[in-house]
Amino acid sequence: MSKLKVTAEPGSLQIVGTREFDAPRHLVFQVFTDPDLVPQWWGPREFVTTVEIMDPRPAGSWRFLHTLPDGTSYGFHGVYHDVVFPERIVYTFEFEEMPGHVLLETVTFQEIDGRTRLTFNSVFQSVEDRDGMVRSGMEDGAAASYDRLEELLKTRV
Repeated sequence: MSKLKVTAEPGSLQIVGTREFDAPRHLVFQVFTDPDLVPQWWGPREFVTTVEIMDPRPAGSWRFLHTLPDGTSYGFHGVYHDVVFPERIVYTFEFEEMPGHVLLETVTFQEIDGRTRLTFNSVFQSVEDRDGMVRSGMEDGAAASYDRLEELLKTRV
């Protein structure tokens, strides 16, 4: 059972997810924003993640590639709007296979007794875009990423 809790209220423009990690928030934030560490946790295991660009500061950009064993690649990119260590990151997210469908994601890191509660709030341009993301298996992909993030954090605590 996934430790990720996702809420997507019918008719809403947003998806909200929460997950707790047994690590201090400064460490979770660091691993979340380190371009050398992101490939070790971002995305399902069957993909190799390559960080082409990652400049986590306001107006900085990011671009990641997911590559399958057969060589098929999928790109994702966006722009950072706000980065406040170790509290919050706000950025856009666009899947390059569906250009023009951009979401705004806010990720917050809350320390609770030495643990970290990570909350993401993804806001879409339309209910149809939001529903399409839900149907795409986004929850399974996010849960797999956060499981891998938890494994990586255990090696760094």
